[in-house]
Amino acid sequence: MQSSTTVVRDDGSAFGVGAVVGVLGGLIGLGGAEFRLPVLVGWFRYPLLLAIMINLLVSLVTVVASLGFRAQSQGVAPLLLQWPVALNILAGSLIGAYAGVHFASRVSERVLAGAVAALLVFLGLLLIGHEWLFSHEPFVLAPILRVVLGFLAGLVIGVVSSLLGVAGGELIIPTLVLLFGLDIKLAGSVSLMISVPTVLVGILRYRSRPVFRQLQPERRVVVFMALGSVLGAWVGSGLLPYAPSALLQVFLGAILLFSAIKMARSEWHARARRVSA
Repeated sequence: MQSSTTVVRDDGSAFGVGAVVGVLGGLIGLGGAEFRLPVLVGWFRYPLLLAIMINLLVSLVTVVASLGFRAQSQGVAPLLLQWPVALNILAGSLIGAYAGVHFASRVSERVLAGAVAALLVFLGLLLIGHEWLFSHEPFVLAPILRVVLGFLAGLVIGVVSSLLGVAGGELIIPTLVLLFGLDIKLAGSVSLMISVPTVLVGILRYRSRPVFRQLQPERRVVVFMALGSVLGAWVGSGLLPYAPSALLQVFLGAILLFSAIKMARSEWHARARRVSA
């Protein structure tokens, strides 16, 4: 895989990619980071670990901006009422984010690429089955069991967040709706509350890793991609009432499946070239 010093990346392309991905994410009510990662690896040709780090930083800016937009429209009080639920999931997601960075920094790029491809497949299938998933009534559970399952779901969410550089809304929102019975619009906002500290833990953990030093030359890419992502998410959320959401989610889920296969094949070919060299 090419290094970041041999590929031209200008401010305009970073902003454009961020905007397009932000629109896609806004149309389905997410930040779009799951679509941004394959672009960072496949088009911008970043090494996978550096791409995850960049994705985390852009995700943080996008999530904070989205939370601000939602707080203005929904008010802060309804969000604060859900702090016990948010803390329940956060207890697991912060540990998961911490552990995920440890795994990503210690394993080979081949193993990391396999794990990332598998997670993209999982998220793609989750998007495709989104309508079926939300057609179910919330689970009826004993309070203690709900707390335990919320913690375990948080662990998975944190690991996925730090391994893909995503905010984790694809997993947090179904957890809030099905496990805790929240309205889907409120769940989207509470999801952002949970995502901010989860992403922050991932970033702080990566700061102690050698990959963080590689981020310095790419700071303009991060800034312009983040600005584009915020603008795109705002535009996408405005277009949401006019988009066929169910069909769109199936289409975008298929894109994730394709991206996962392409990423896995690229890593397999790169490994084959290293073996034959």
